[in-house]
Amino acid sequence: MTKKELRIIYREKRASLQPHGAEKMQDLILINFQQLSLPFLEYLHIYLPSQVHVEVDTFSIMEYLKFINPGLRVVIPKTQWDDGTMQHYLYDDNTVLVKNKFDILEPAGGELVLENQVDLVLLPLLAFDEKGYRVGYGKGFYDRFLSHCREDVIKIGLSFFDAEKRIDDTDEFDIPLTYCITPGKIYEF
Repeated sequence: MTKKELRIIYREKRASLQPHGAEKMQDLILINFQQLSLPFLEYLHIYLPSQVHVEVDTFSIMEYLKFINPGLRVVIPKTQWDDGTMQHYLYDDNTVLVKNKFDILEPAGGELVLENQVDLVLLPLLAFDEKGYRVGYGKGFYDRFLSHCREDVIKIGLSFFDAEKRIDDTDEFDIPLTYCITPGKIYEF
């Protein structure tokens, strides 16, 4: 299937999730995430989950990673719609958040972090395939961001659903995941 077709299907699948079922799936994703053997991390880049878009919650994973990586610095993105890029800011209790035009919380400002400082990125996605390619929301922000990260950056997708066999229209700009964590499985690519 194409990215466009998968976006339609997986937006509907997410919208049909019942709150109790989604909570249970999030717990299973965290349990599976805890099975990963990860190096010590200094910088973790996360997306702030949108309830409107029924995204997998990143906060429990962030707290787990902060526990096992004392001093971990958490980074969140701010989209730059004029040029299709993102800026990356440290995230802490003092960070002021504002909603962008898609109802996604972003930092109003703060301390900038460079892409090459990031050790691990939790990526938002709608769907992914067995080769680790993801379908996002279609604006290319994360692929542009990842192209500026270090080669060894760990890229982890979080999904309520299992992998598709193949995304038909991947291109040379698409950057595959390192792992994708679902309620039932850890995919390694």
